[in-house]
Amino acid sequence: MALVLTALLLLASLPLRAADTLYLYNWNNYISEDTVRRFEAHCRCRLKQDYYSDNEEMLAKLEAGAVGYDILVPTGNAVESLVRRKALREIDKARLPHFGNVKREFLDIWFDPGNRYSVPYATSVSLLGYNADKMRELGLPTDTWALIFEPKHLKKIKGRVTVLNSQRELMAAAMKYLGYSVQEHEPARWEEAKQLILRAKPYWAAFSNSTYIKDLAIGTVWVAHGYSNDMFRAQQDAAAAKRPFQIGFATPKEGAVLAVDNFVLHQSGRRPDLAHQFIDFMLAGENAADVSNLIGAGNTNAAATPHILPEIAANPGIFPPPDELQRLEMLRDFDPKLRRTLSRMWTEIKVR
Repeated sequence: MALVLTALLLLASLPLRAADTLYLYNWNNYISEDTVRRFEAHCRCRLKQDYYSDNEEMLAKLEAGAVGYDILVPTGNAVESLVRRKALREIDKARLPHFGNVKREFLDIWFDPGNRYSVPYATSVSLLGYNADKMRELGLPTDTWALIFEPKHLKKIKGRVTVLNSQRELMAAAMKYLGYSVQEHEPARWEEAKQLILRAKPYWAAFSNSTYIKDLAIGTVWVAHGYSNDMFRAQQDAAAAKRPFQIGFATPKEGAVLAVDNFVLHQSGRRPDLAHQFIDFMLAGENAADVSNLIGAGNTNAAATPHILPEIAANPGIFPPPDELQRLEMLRDFDPKLRRTLSRMWTEIKVR
C-alpha cells in the first residue's frame, strides 16, 4: 500500500503532458496574465502563446507553413481571408454554453455570416496616443490625423512620432485624412495616400507595432499612431511610474479603423476540445470583462458590461460613442490585383 501511495504522489507531482497544452497565436498584450492563470486552473492545462503585431504578419507565417496553433485571434478582414483559404475549423456552438453572451451587433458580421468560424472577443480603434502635456505646450491638435501627416505640425515634434508598421493600418489612416474610405478600390486614391505618407515620413522616428507603448510611457515619443488598448497600457504605465506628464488618446475627427478581433480554430490545431473550453471560459461575463479592465480593449460581450469599471466604460477611446462609431470603418480584404498594388506601394514607402 505504501508503494502504491508513493507512486500516486509521484504521478501527481509530474508536470502536465504536452498533450494538455493549448497553443494560442495572439496579438501582443491581448490577454492578461491573471486571465491566463485562472483559465489554466480551470482547465488543468497549460496555455502557451506566440505573438504577432499585425494581421499580415500572422497570415504570412501561416502561409509559410506554421502549424500547431489551436486558436488564432484575427481581425475581421483576416478571418475573411482565412475562411477563403479553408484554414479554419467550424465552431461547435453546442460546446459554447456562454455563446449567447455575445452582443447582437457583433454577430453575423460580413466576414463570417452565421459565425460558423469565429467568436467575437474584443474591439480596438486605431487612433492617436500622445503626451498631453507636450501637446498643450506646443499648441498642437490631438483630434486630427493632421498631427502625424502635416509638416506644419510635424516640424514641432520631429523625431518624436511613431506610426504603425502596418500597410493596411497606416495607409487607412492616410485615406481617412484625405476623406476617402478604407475600403476604396481606386488605385489613384491609394496613390494619394502613399504620397501623403512619403511627405510625412522624414519627420517620424520609427514604424512601430509595439515599442511605442514603452516609448510613450517613458516620454521618448510624444505622438504615436496605434491601437486604443495599447494607448491605455501606456497611460497606465506612465501613471504607475509617476511620470511628470499624462498620456491621452483620442479618435481623429476624420474617422479611423475599428477592429473586431475574434477567436477562431485553426485546422492544424490538435486540441479543439481545449480550444472550445477556452473560448467558452472567455465568454463568461467576469472573464470577458478582463479584456476591458486589464487590457483596455472594447468589449463584445453583454454579460461583461456589469463588471467593467465605470471609468473604462466611459472612455470614448475604448468605447466610442454613437457619433464616433459612424466615422469608423472596418478593414476588408481586397482582390489580388489591388493587394499587389498596395504591396508595391508599401515597399516604396519603406525603402524611400
